[in-house]
Amino acid sequence: MSEDLHALQKRLAEFAAARDWKQYHTPKNLAAALSVEAAELVEIFQWLTPEESARVMGDATAAGRVEDEVADVLAYLLQFCDALGIDVLQALAAKIERNETRFPVKGAERANRHSME
Repeated sequence: MSEDLHALQKRLAEFAAARDWKQYHTPKNLAAALSVEAAELVEIFQWLTPEESARVMGDATAAGRVEDEVADVLAYLLQFCDALGIDVLQALAAKIERNETRFPVKGAERANRHSME
């Protein structure tokens, strides 16, 4: 998976370079663009009930919009990470490890005791 993400980052960088957009791809601008694209994703779900939101991918038009916005969010996130030299998968793995420590499974101690019996 990591090679795939790196290949996509490279492709995005080449796309931007070919259009002379690198000058605009500063961390500040990329963070702002990421926020805008995330908001566009939220907009699709804004007035849906929880049940409707769970079924959104069943509608071809809505599914296409969701996929486009997800792609935009991921593209800007990858470009942001590239601009700052962040390994996105390493950062995610480290965050998950911190969260596992911060938020232990409730009842895990009890479950571990029972599995040892």
